[in-house]
Amino acid sequence: MADAASRLNSLAEQMLGAPLPVRLRAWDGSQAGPPGAPTLVVRNRRALRRILFKPGELGLARAWVAGDLDIEGDLYTALDGMAALIWERGEDGRTLRQAVRDPAVRAAARELVKLAGPPIPPAPPCEEVRRRRHLHTRGSDKRAISHHYDVGNDFYELVLGPSMVYSCAYWEDGGTLESAQRDKLELVCAKLGLKEGRRLLDVGCGWGSMALHAAREYGVSVVGVTLSQEQAVYARKRVADEGLTDRVEIRVQDYRDVTDGPFDAISSIGMAEHVGAERYLEYASRLYDLLTPGGRLLNHQIARRPQRDESAYNVDEFIDAYVFPDGELAPIGTTVTQLERAGFEVRDVQALREHYARTLRQWVANLEADWDRAVRLTSPGRARVWRLYMAASALAFERNRIGVNQVLAVRTPDSGASGLPSRTRTWQG
Repeated sequence: MADAASRLNSLAEQMLGAPLPVRLRAWDGSQAGPPGAPTLVVRNRRALRRILFKPGELGLARAWVAGDLDIEGDLYTALDGMAALIWERGEDGRTLRQAVRDPAVRAAARELVKLAGPPIPPAPPCEEVRRRRHLHTRGSDKRAISHHYDVGNDFYELVLGPSMVYSCAYWEDGGTLESAQRDKLELVCAKLGLKEGRRLLDVGCGWGSMALHAAREYGVSVVGVTLSQEQAVYARKRVADEGLTDRVEIRVQDYRDVTDGPFDAISSIGMAEHVGAERYLEYASRLYDLLTPGGRLLNHQIARRPQRDESAYNVDEFIDAYVFPDGELAPIGTTVTQLERAGFEVRDVQALREHYARTLRQWVANLEADWDRAVRLTSPGRARVWRLYMAASALAFERNRIGVNQVLAVRTPDSGASGLPSRTRTWQG
């Protein structure tokens, strides 16, 4: 009988319709596949059972998070090769679920069942969140945000670095992650036209970096809102340490419950992905109502590529179960349309796709450089979730599978005077 790695390699090729781009090492120590390629380590038969009981991305994710699967060698090369074969086949590609309808594939699957051992479905890793539908109520949004952000501020310091900014940096030639994040905050402030004495609402304020920068550098009064209790505690301490309590207020509050407008400007950086398609017009309308006439919104948001049939869009299973429960991505055109439907005049759209790829690679490097401490601060499974999600996301940005855009919109008054400079990119020099 062939060793486990050779059997797995053959069965995977039959089921996927192409050779695996990685080398395989099985629990019995056997190896198969292209020499010199990154190695997919199948640590035990339980990994196979996870994939068989949940074919597709979620089964693979469960095996990864639980430590039943691992990758040795260059993670990006391995993920890039497997993504082209398994995850990114395009709208006309055959998914794994569709493939199992093929008689030859079903025969291979039966062999895989024999190899997997007892037909008992393993329990999902404890890091998994089970969601039935995307409600986006105040309560469900708060739980989803808590799942992702309330995992320990020390862990986020390790990954994000001193800037504590959890969105893409703005990279000039050279520079550090910290300087690039500072440049991104400067870019946002310049687009919003912040000046001393004005009021800024920072929606999804995170650990307070944008609020602090705006108050310190531009003398504005800032209200920052977050649904994460841990973020708020951390941000309030930073505000107090910098002596800015007279200018910055950090609240644990849903943006829908903010009633003390109007504001001269609103920043929403990396928050709108949590809103959901059904609630997006409500989100845009609420921010419009909170602005004074002539006020500006800077909406910084990840976007997906549009599909020919938008009704066929499905939320990424791994991201939904382990990273951003209830998160949804929309094409940039949809976002612009919804902002306009809410009454905004969209004045500028800037794509920062490559900037996010570079930022994510730096975050992965931070995580890997202090891996043992990251595991102690969270859990082995949580650290593995972050490593996979950030590395895979970096590749997705690099390959133009997803993008990120800053949309500058104005609540233009009836007079039609937007208040923006005639050269809309003067902030870039």
